[in-house]
Amino acid sequence: VRLVDLCNEVQTRQAGADAGAIEAIVAAVQAHPQVAAVQDNGCWALANVCFGSDAAARARRQGAVIAGATEAVAGAMQAHPGDAAVQRHGQRLRDL
Repeated sequence: VRLVDLCNEVQTRQAGADAGAIEAIVAAVQAHPQVAAVQDNGCWALANVCFGSDAAARARRQGAVIAGATEAVAGAMQAHPGDAAVQRHGQRLRDL
């Protein structure tokens, strides 16, 4: 949950990404596919860190794709079709 908060702050998004937050989040989502809370918080944190419209945000989104976020989020949404939070946060990331 701390990564969700850290990646939500405009001033810390890039620092988090530079420190490996995107890769760590994707790894956690991939390592715990049946734990809805991990999937929810992972999708939420990824959406937060990738948010924005500037060049840095576009670079973070590209980094997330390279790290496997697209597949991880799709897997989370497929594994938890009835979990509204996973679906909402996963879709938020997909919409960026």
